[in-house]
Amino acid sequence: MALVEEIPDELLPYKGRLSKRFYEARQQVVDFIKEDVLPALPEWNRQRRALEKEAGHPTKAPMPPMHWTLMEKAKKRGIFNFFLPEVCGLTVLEYSPIQEILGTVPQANYAMNCSAPDTGNMEVLEKFGTPEQKRKWLEPLLRGEIRSCFAMTEPGVASSDATNISTRIVREGPDYVINGHKWYISGAIRPECKVAVLLGKTRDDGPRHSRHSMILVPMDAPGVKILRPMAVFGHEHDHAEILFDNVRVPASNILLGEGRGFEIAQGRLGPGRIHHCMRTIGQAETALQAIVHRVKNRKAFGSMLSEKDTIRQAIAEARMELTMCRQLCYLAACVADEKGFKAARAYIGMIKVAAPRMALKIIDEAIQIHGAHGLSQDSKLADEFMHVRHVRLADGPDIVHLRTIAKQELKREPSPVAIAISGENKNIEKYGFFSKL
Repeated sequence: MALVEEIPDELLPYKGRLSKRFYEARQQVVDFIKEDVLPALPEWNRQRRALEKEAGHPTKAPMPPMHWTLMEKAKKRGIFNFFLPEVCGLTVLEYSPIQEILGTVPQANYAMNCSAPDTGNMEVLEKFGTPEQKRKWLEPLLRGEIRSCFAMTEPGVASSDATNISTRIVREGPDYVINGHKWYISGAIRPECKVAVLLGKTRDDGPRHSRHSMILVPMDAPGVKILRPMAVFGHEHDHAEILFDNVRVPASNILLGEGRGFEIAQGRLGPGRIHHCMRTIGQAETALQAIVHRVKNRKAFGSMLSEKDTIRQAIAEARMELTMCRQLCYLAACVADEKGFKAARAYIGMIKVAAPRMALKIIDEAIQIHGAHGLSQDSKLADEFMHVRHVRLADGPDIVHLRTIAKQELKREPSPVAIAISGENKNIEKYGFFSKL
């Protein structure tokens, strides 16, 4: 981590866009990680292992006491809830490199209350919640007292097309009754999770994107049944499979109103996808640094690994791809700052596809160079690979983002020069197949 006075080379093209506040904020985060988080990690991990053993399941264990200690230190430093512009005072571009740093040390991200899906849910409540909804759910989330989940994905439908979501939200007098089956709901298995922001269908007719709504569901409401934790590549994760069986909540729990679910979702997903990508870039940067450390300290076939041409080529390819993805992410952030997240959706789609692909390639190369050690429990590379692979599905699979990119591209009118270069035969329309003979 460079000192605040040393602007990373990748940020030089944007130097005129970076405020004095950016340098201050970045230094605050770096100091917190160096002075508070890194020294606390051994104890954080020890406490975590003990709680997991006591709970009998790694994701049913509560956060370790050291987490709450670090949270208080983050509050004292003024970097708690740092994802909120009102707190950090940063643009999307300025917050992006800070998220990259936090992607390398997730414990800092937790302690600063900047973890998904809570960040997106808090943004939704702040933007669309009623005063009562904010008092009951947003305020404890902002204090870090509870966590939340976003209940959208379902096992019975292709949830990549969210218009397929079939969970029913039916009005009955003063209440809504919810019936549905969700899975891979991030964070829902954890004991701190107290509320779900649920997407479900409130009507069968009308425009396809006006049939769904979002509603707040307390996790302790009768009928909310956590069936099991969901694994990722066979490893237990904090995702949950949940059955909502005649769950009754007050009508006042609806967000914004019936039929507004997709409107809310679009406002929620833009910032989160950029944050996801920057954290992923941070993981890729760490993997590349792990490669460099390994090859400088390992000898094979008579010389150091760092002297092998194949190793040097792999390092160069990794640096190029990582830098390109970082710049693409900064571009998406700049467009979001200048024109809004809707205008930036194609660039966000590009980075959402490109960043995990790039990170997986670099982490895989790191595992290869580390040999058996890279697969072992002594290395975090295998865990990093598993996590980044899931990011290719989180917040929409690659194919959906590729579709968005292509749709935007096909809206462009080709220039006369492009038409001329294509060499298209203007007689095709007149003579059809015979013009080719």
